[in-house]
Amino acid sequence: MTVYDTAGDTISDTISDTISDTISDTRLEDATIAYSKAPSAGQTVLRVERLGKIFGDQNLAAVAHTGPGAGTEKSPDGNSVVAAWDVSFNVAAGEAFGVIGESGSGKSTVMRAIAGDHSSTAGSVWMQRRDGSTVDLLTMTASERRALRVDELSVVYQDAAEGLDLGVTAGGNVADRLTAAGWRNFGQIRERAAELLGRTEVPLERMDDLVRTFSGGMRQRVQLARALANRPPIVLLDEPTTGLDASVAAGVLDLIRSLLEELGIAAVVVSHDFAVIEMLTTRCMVMQHGRVVEQGLTDQLFEDPQAPYTQRLVAAARA
Repeated sequence: MTVYDTAGDTISDTISDTISDTISDTRLEDATIAYSKAPSAGQTVLRVERLGKIFGDQNLAAVAHTGPGAGTEKSPDGNSVVAAWDVSFNVAAGEAFGVIGESGSGKSTVMRAIAGDHSSTAGSVWMQRRDGSTVDLLTMTASERRALRVDELSVVYQDAAEGLDLGVTAGGNVADRLTAAGWRNFGQIRERAAELLGRTEVPLERMDDLVRTFSGGMRQRVQLARALANRPPIVLLDEPTTGLDASVAAGVLDLIRSLLEELGIAAVVVSHDFAVIEMLTTRCMVMQHGRVVEQGLTDQLFEDPQAPYTQRLVAAARA
């Protein structure tokens, strides 16, 4: 287990700078996707290095006055919010890595920085692409990011309205992702969309219904189908069960876990709920006021938390 002091200094393991083993090129053939080989188990596909994000005034001096030790992520003058700072972790192929913390801890900021939903103040996010090359996501242009999001990096948002067009049918939302990847045959697109919706337990008789008519749990299932349409190597999940009834949430979690395991997809799972992190991930890190306070194996961290903040979270979850 890796523990971090309250000033945000890490005692982290050295992450290899070299990502080996190439992935076969993805090619389009007869209007269907011939997917590339998955990276071998244990191979690093995502590496986040000293990621930082400051909202408001870009005053680096605010870093020293924020964090767990200061008890806040806001600068003394109120003009800066150090939402995340000095965040580092890596994710291997087929691994689900969790990020947990209370509201304002910085966990969703980290996910959105990786996804490209907002710019970052510092750090790097290295990703292994299908062709075996590595790229720093933070240096990519907006158009390059959009292309990447088609079939190499997908996001499942807490609010399904961010990941879906609610004015389009369930099948249309999935088809949109397929056509962006090069699918052109209508029959094959519809067949693939039906297959994906079936896999995510969306009734096929509702395939042509507008997503705005769906319940929260059903919208999340459509989001999953869309996110997995082109079998991306990496999926980011931001609070995937927040706002859902307990029974619906349990079903969504079971579905996510089985699909991730079956497809061998790497995932970053962001949640305030220990039950979600415990069910889906093998390793995780805990964030407080924009800093990582502890990182390690999920089961070990839950059984023997070292940081006082983690101890309080675990105690509250068990109460």
